[in-house]
Amino acid sequence: MRKIENIKRVIIKIGSSSLCHSNGYIDQQKVLYFVMQIAQFIEQGKTVVIVSSGAISAGMGAMELSCKPETLPQKQALAAIGQAKLMQIYEEIFQLFHLKCAQVLLNHGDFDDRQRLMNLSHTMNALIDYGVIPIVNENDALAVEEIKVGDNDTLSALLVPVIDADLLILVSDIDGLYTDNPHVNPQAQLLKYVERIDERIEKMASGSSSKLGTGGMATKIKAAKIVNDYGKDMVIVSGQKQNALLHIFDEHEEGTWFNGQSGKNLNARDHWLTYRSHSKGKIIVDKGAKQALKEHKSLLPSGIMDVKGSFLSGQVVDIVDQDEQVIAKGIVQYSSLEIMLVKGHQSFEMKKILGNYDYDEIIHANNMVILGGKSNE
Repeated sequence: MRKIENIKRVIIKIGSSSLCHSNGYIDQQKVLYFVMQIAQFIEQGKTVVIVSSGAISAGMGAMELSCKPETLPQKQALAAIGQAKLMQIYEEIFQLFHLKCAQVLLNHGDFDDRQRLMNLSHTMNALIDYGVIPIVNENDALAVEEIKVGDNDTLSALLVPVIDADLLILVSDIDGLYTDNPHVNPQAQLLKYVERIDERIEKMASGSSSKLGTGGMATKIKAAKIVNDYGKDMVIVSGQKQNALLHIFDEHEEGTWFNGQSGKNLNARDHWLTYRSHSKGKIIVDKGAKQALKEHKSLLPSGIMDVKGSFLSGQVVDIVDQDEQVIAKGIVQYSSLEIMLVKGHQSFEMKKILGNYDYDEIIHANNMVILGGKSNE
């Protein structure tokens, strides 16, 4: 059952396929259609943050290109051209409803670095306090693989803890999650409510059905896990249906709703470690250390077999077993060089080896989150 009575703060992610003509150009009438619904949300007392795709598409329109270019520099140039155009469109249409908006461009480093994350949170909440609608996009003009979030489904999910949103709405070109790909299987059924994301639900996700977007159903399931594990809800709706955003909250119960009460309910720190931090290296541990970690004990030097990568004290690393399966992520109290020197030794030997000795643990249990599976990166 959808619990909508306490939903006040909402993030709405609108994909390229929901904003564009079939030729790839931004459709201003579609933008107007979404802004009309968002204005009604605000009249109802809801706070709204928008994550909007479409910069490259807007750039294509500005340059009168018939197809998206292939090279990264060309795409980044179009993103720079198109982002200004996209914001101009949003600003002009929001002004029709006497609403103000502001541009916020991000990459993964803004989530990875704790200080930058704090600054982002302060900025977003200040905009909200001013009554301004933040319009967020990845900074595609400068993004490279090392700093990219990758898709706006994930970006919008990562924003949920930043503003403590109650609900993430993913506007797509499909009604929601089906039991099978509805474009291939006419017998596929739409799921209105997902109590818990398990292996069965994950298998239902298929590739993208859109030529314009970068994310398919798999990225939406990933986003739902990120959001649900913070204890918040997510819904997927079709941008092609009339008043789909408004019908999420009435008897129509539009789209597929993912229950936030069934996730891991991670606190802010553990959620950051799990989903919003990039690991700077790996620590390989033996079977004894692996078992100790699963019992939520700290990582000591005696259980460490090897170190991969170069990292400093205070950075996040993956803790993996001998089969390279990720057990946990944590914040190290020593650098990779220091850990290499003390690996396999007892804690009381560390002072003699290192000279400076501050902690018995390489990673304290309080600075670690157990994953028990594959890497989240």
